Amino acid sequence: MKNSPEIQELRNAIEKSVSRRMKTPADFNFLADAVWEKLKENISSTTLKRLWGYINGAETIRGSTLNILSQFVGLSNWQAFLEDLNNNSPIQSDAFIVPKIESKNLTIGDLIEVSWQPNRHCVFEYLGNNRYVAAKAEHSKLKAGDTFECLFFLQGQPLYLDNLNGEKSYVAGKRDGLSRIAFQSNKQN
Repeated sequence: MKNSPEIQELRNAIEKSVSRRMKTPADFNFLADAVWEKLKENISSTTLKRLWGYINGAETIRGSTLNILSQFVGLSNWQAFLEDLNNNSPIQSDAFIVPKIESKNLTIGDLIEVSWQPNRHCVFEYLGNNRYVAAKAEHSKLKAGDTFECLFFLQGQPLYLDNLNGEKSYVAGKRDGLSRIAFQSNKQN
């Protein structure tokens, strides 16, 4: 149950409400304290770690825990959270065909060039195992030398980078997506 889409949505709503990703023991301690401060309800950081899959534990979550966390994000209980999710979520699925570059098809040393609005341009070198290093970064918060993980690059879609410099996630082209993607092989002829 803890890996269900509804639980993932609850985790996302909680992280959004505290403006913090739950990735370290300190994050879970912070959240346990925030729940106590807001609701005067006690949820242990260990329970939160299990819910996020940070540590192994029970696959099911107590209804009382779900109720408290639903209240934390502004709804009366878990059932109200599910109803809100059902009634207010936009359509989440759709098929699309766009130019794409997939990490699984690359060779170490291959280069990927991407651009997005207003004038962002980066060149990423493939390191293997879905890892990249920014070889060049212009007008972007990304800097040359930044490392990250990425499975694919889709033209017209935002670029989601994980483990940016080993610690955070990042999205490029959030509003309009990537305006250009290009591939340059490292293979010598």
